[in-house]
Amino acid sequence: MPDATAPRIRARDLGLACGRLPPGPRNSIADVAGVSVGHRTIVRGDLRTGVTAILPHPGDPFRDKPIAAAHVLNGFGKSIGLMQLEELGQLETPILLTNTLSVGTCGTALIRRAIAANPEIGRRLATVNPVVCECNDGFLSDIQALAVTEADAIAALDAAAPDFAVGAVGAGTGMSCFGFKGGIGSASRVLRLDGADYKLGVLVLANFGRAGFLQLPDGRRIDPASTPAPEQGSVIVVIATDLPLDHRQLRRVIVRAGAGLAFCGSSWGHQSGDVFVGFTTANRVPHEPPGAILPQRMLAEARIDLPFQATAEATQEAVYDALVAADTTTGRAGHSRPGLRHMLR
Repeated sequence: MPDATAPRIRARDLGLACGRLPPGPRNSIADVAGVSVGHRTIVRGDLRTGVTAILPHPGDPFRDKPIAAAHVLNGFGKSIGLMQLEELGQLETPILLTNTLSVGTCGTALIRRAIAANPEIGRRLATVNPVVCECNDGFLSDIQALAVTEADAIAALDAAAPDFAVGAVGAGTGMSCFGFKGGIGSASRVLRLDGADYKLGVLVLANFGRAGFLQLPDGRRIDPASTPAPEQGSVIVVIATDLPLDHRQLRRVIVRAGAGLAFCGSSWGHQSGDVFVGFTTANRVPHEPPGAILPQRMLAEARIDLPFQATAEATQEAVYDALVAADTTTGRAGHSRPGLRHMLR
């Protein structure tokens, strides 16, 4: 099984930097303090699948809920938890990413974990809203095997750390992107406002794009010479920031992930489920507030173009990050996807 903590080649190692804003020290979503990522990778027989966990902070998100938002660019998908997240503007579990047919299993794992920490959930306390997003890895993996277990989801959560692998790991193990091997990618940007530095980080589960349509930052189009097919497969974009935003502002920010996908060459095809989830660690809502009025901070609206730009740039680079880190992979029924970096050298 691949080592999910092993160092991987990153997009910038091959000159695929995007935009003008500087990256954070890790150039990942974990540049937002407190955010951590873990993987559970499953490679055996015809299986190329797994789970990736994004934890918004080290505490209990059910008790201390980050302000959050969701946006569905194209709704060909089976994610859970987005309706309540968007209605209330709050995230109350870690975010799990997995294959399409394992969403329910991962949701159950999140519920069990939340109940273990809060035994009054569903009794004295409200129920919990698990957030799980998915992409279809059935080309490279036997998705019908329903191989992901609750234990795999818990293992991904327990493995979460600020330093994590990208490429064909976790939920990205069996994903395809623009006809190449896809997977997990990440990038970040530093935003200077009022003399202080803020971070905005992105993690993508890249499983989208038509073969031959991938466009690199220098304008090159790279074709894996595979059989032409319509755009399908999906992409999940998770955006984290320590910038103080309210729910409405955060939703405006995460929508700009679509620009980053377009820069890569995507037109969001009919069968591509393109889902964005974002949260800010700067504004949180306690499950049991001490009073009727809660303090919140927000960005001056006239300055919101900067996080718009950061989101587009980091999303674009995170997609390249997933592509260059992933090795050529052969899976179910001998199906294969080439690694992009092998064609760039």
